[in-house]
Amino acid sequence: MRLSTDRILTTHVGSLPRPDDLVALLYAKDNGEPYDEAALAAGVRRAVDDVVDQQVEAGIDVVSDGEMAKIGYSTYLKDRLTGFGGEGGRRVPKDLQDYPEYSKFLVKTRGVPVGLKRPLCQGPVAVKDNRPLEIDLANLRAAVERHRPAESFMNAASPGVVAVFMRNAYYPTHDAYLAALAEVMRLEYESIVAAGFVLQIDAPDMAMGRHILWQDESDESFRRIAAQQIEALNAATGGIAPERMRMHVCWGNYQGPHHCDIPFARIADIVFRARPQALVIEGANPRHEHEWEVYRTAKLPDDKVIIPGVIDSTSNFIEHPELIAQRIRRYADVVGRERVIAGADCGFSTFAGFPQVTPRIAWAKLRSLAEGARLASQQLWSRR
Repeated sequence: MRLSTDRILTTHVGSLPRPDDLVALLYAKDNGEPYDEAALAAGVRRAVDDVVDQQVEAGIDVVSDGEMAKIGYSTYLKDRLTGFGGEGGRRVPKDLQDYPEYSKFLVKTRGVPVGLKRPLCQGPVAVKDNRPLEIDLANLRAAVERHRPAESFMNAASPGVVAVFMRNAYYPTHDAYLAALAEVMRLEYESIVAAGFVLQIDAPDMAMGRHILWQDESDESFRRIAAQQIEALNAATGGIAPERMRMHVCWGNYQGPHHCDIPFARIADIVFRARPQALVIEGANPRHEHEWEVYRTAKLPDDKVIIPGVIDSTSNFIEHPELIAQRIRRYADVVGRERVIAGADCGFSTFAGFPQVTPRIAWAKLRSLAEGARLASQQLWSRR
């Protein structure tokens, strides 16, 4: 993994807006409706090439495939693994339960991905079809060879977040379900790294899980659950060098009160136990921007770097580059400039067709991110 040795590098969390025609094909496939397989394959291949080109053009150093082939960052696995079926339903986040009038407003004005299938685990999980992963790897490899970014990464769901979105109705315990998921996800993790990409493990379960699936538990009980999920993740990545991995943690990529979010200080010590070298953590939105101060007391392990969110993924404000530079410097002043890479709070299209930020503004925010990192670099590396 490239580190910020002479300037602040830039990246993001993974998902980026998908073309409308590709979204239509993804939902047709997900809903079991007739669709043109050749058109979908060609559309994904073209979209990956375009999105890598746009990231390089915007000044992003460490790029992804934008998750163009995935309808959602965790539920994509239902097509790759056995054991899933039916419909698991959705739990309304605790913060939206407290403000039901806002919840209704959110559905009315933003819409929700109602067509997205969230099946239950109804049988033993195992690899069903590895070809989608192989195609994803080939598409990103071709785009990277063509557009030459500084580095590239690919997303994969953590065992814990799969358990949040595709709930267990088969295994005797949550621990048993996690263990099965860890074993079956090992192949995907190792394949991504073997293909030459940095592996990003998406683990919002470490924070968001508290006010969604585990909203009825105490903080202490949730901490025990979070520790189990880190153990499963570490078991699944045991054969991968930490410096080839990064892990994303967030509290849910939606505009809402977020007053039920568990504070980062309550889970930092558990998050720090994860094997990946880099931690991609929210830091720009109004509920969590202050938490850069946590690193003053919850010491970041010497072998880790942070990729804080310095632009918000749910707001259509385009952050000023000087604000972005300020945010970067806060982290650099606490943990050191070489241990900070500038990122975003979350993905810009977590679920296909439902971006929180309109596509043109998302790209403007990423360009502002690159400019802010340039300003921060000038300031940080000019110090004696």
